[in-house]
Amino acid sequence: MVVGRRFDIQATALTKQGRLAVYPSSRGQEACQVGAMLAVRDTDWVFPTYRESMALVSRGIDPVEVLTLLRGDWHCGYDPAARRTAPQCTPLATQCVHAAGVAYGEAYQGRDTVALAFIGDGATSEGDFHEGLNFAAVFKAPVVFFVQNNRYAISVPLSRQTAAPSLAYKGVGYGVPSEQVDGNDPAAVLAVLTRAVAHARAGNGPYLVEAHTYRMEAHTNADDATRYRDGAEVDAWRDRDPLSRLETYLRERGASTTRASPRSPRRPRRTRPTCGPG
Repeated sequence: MVVGRRFDIQATALTKQGRLAVYPSSRGQEACQVGAMLAVRDTDWVFPTYRESMALVSRGIDPVEVLTLLRGDWHCGYDPAARRTAPQCTPLATQCVHAAGVAYGEAYQGRDTVALAFIGDGATSEGDFHEGLNFAAVFKAPVVFFVQNNRYAISVPLSRQTAAPSLAYKGVGYGVPSEQVDGNDPAAVLAVLTRAVAHARAGNGPYLVEAHTYRMEAHTNADDATRYRDGAEVDAWRDRDPLSRLETYLRERGASTTRASPRSPRRPRRTRPTCGPG
């Protein structure tokens, strides 16, 4: 997680230097990105979104190869078949159908491969998400749909995306076992995803996990998040930083005596102008 945070900081700096065309930050989602990679085998298939650069580095892919696509190159930078990792996906939710198909194909050939599909909360509003869940449920494809609910689909808050009590309910509607987890608690993420992967690998069909987390930075370097969210909200989630929480846990258990994570200064809160009487 510390390496992932450092990678994220450096990649963000590269956009400011003009060396990357775009970079979607994963800052604040380290527990989800790293925990997910620890839950699957190297022989399992991973289907990332555009925001999973940190997860791909955690999977052992060279950071230079991970960032190749974000430089504007025509290729994703690594060999998807050799790494059993699909190219980072920019269209929302299309990877859900791909993951369901690959998982079904692997099971049909008698292999115990599991496919892990990363999804953002905004992608759950897309048709491919529902098609992927329905296909996987009907044919018992061994795929885990991992929804990182970071509260915003670019600038659209969760409350404007769905009326469901939680995104996990969308899995229940298709007969897919679904579970929610604190996405900023790495131990909880690893435990729930390990159970979900075991469920799929045992031939019991798909599983959906909704992780509650937060995107600390803007959607990408081309976005101005201050236009649609308040600084106080960001500060509240900064206090739940997954690296700080893990560091505190390890220090209290005597497992760590060093400071693990670089701390970023708090940004000044954006205040709205007010009008006086008259």
